[in-house]
Amino acid sequence: MNSPLVQVASERTPPGDRERLDLLDVALFVRAALLANVSAAGREFGLSAAVASSRIAQLEKLLGARLLHRTTRRISLTQDGEVFMTRAEALLDAAAAARASVGRAQAEPQGRLRVSMPSSFGRQHVSPVVSEFLRRYPGVSVDLRLTDQLVDLVDAGIDVAIRVGALKDSSLVARRLAVNRRVLCAAPAYLAARGTPHHPSDLAEHECMILSDQRDWSFVTPAGPLTVRVSGRLVTDNGEVIRDALLAGFGIALKSTWDVAPYLRSGELVSVLDSYPLADSVAIWAVYPSRSFVPPKTLAFIEFVAAHFGDPPYWDREPV
Repeated sequence: MNSPLVQVASERTPPGDRERLDLLDVALFVRAALLANVSAAGREFGLSAAVASSRIAQLEKLLGARLLHRTTRRISLTQDGEVFMTRAEALLDAAAAARASVGRAQAEPQGRLRVSMPSSFGRQHVSPVVSEFLRRYPGVSVDLRLTDQLVDLVDAGIDVAIRVGALKDSSLVARRLAVNRRVLCAAPAYLAARGTPHHPSDLAEHECMILSDQRDWSFVTPAGPLTVRVSGRLVTDNGEVIRDALLAGFGIALKSTWDVAPYLRSGELVSVLDSYPLADSVAIWAVYPSRSFVPPKTLAFIEFVAAHFGDPPYWDREPV
């Protein structure tokens, strides 16, 4: 008898009559492992929690090994499960490549898509086009979570997240959606009252507004890299609070152009220290849990927002 990994049965094989691996069961196992939730994986395949659990149990019986540790809150891979996971993902990739090689077999995006992103960025640059995405893909529904907290994608059952800035979780798959250009800026009224800084060291004499306690601002200067510790009376974890204070003429802040470009163009804000570029380069990313067996709904959303932002992103296409 050949290895079960090469005995691939039809996805319509009856649950009680299987002596060979069913691709649906393998795909269900992979999604359950990635989401750490059998019920959530089942919903993506249109299966009840009971049926999803039964199909994975049947897969374990066929393989003669327990693949998942189950608790009341979540699941995790056993040692056998970790070994099988690698082979299972390779099997699904091979099956997808085989289908694609014989025609237009790309599955139509469908199912509930859970997306997380920062509040202000989501409201300004994703919320206005969500309805367009839903019209383009009538089989998809969107659960959009706008939060400034860093969400654990697996624990929260998130399919894809948009993140702004440096990425800290190296276990996630990331695709760069757009550059995140940043500037130091202030209102003309503030500069008229307090003077315009001409060197990064001048910031020590200014009211600087600080996002999430990020007090060290790094610059490139002719003498080499320079980091300045700034101070100010306003510290917040919300960028909109800083933008409002900027417009009220309260101080200087480090802001992304996706947030302040319209105000720079109108003259309500002006950039300062343009001769001293910021040392760190950051971007806007789409991140998701695994490179293997990514649902079409996830890929469709990533491609949609990447095309919507453009390269360079639309908010940077006009000079400020």
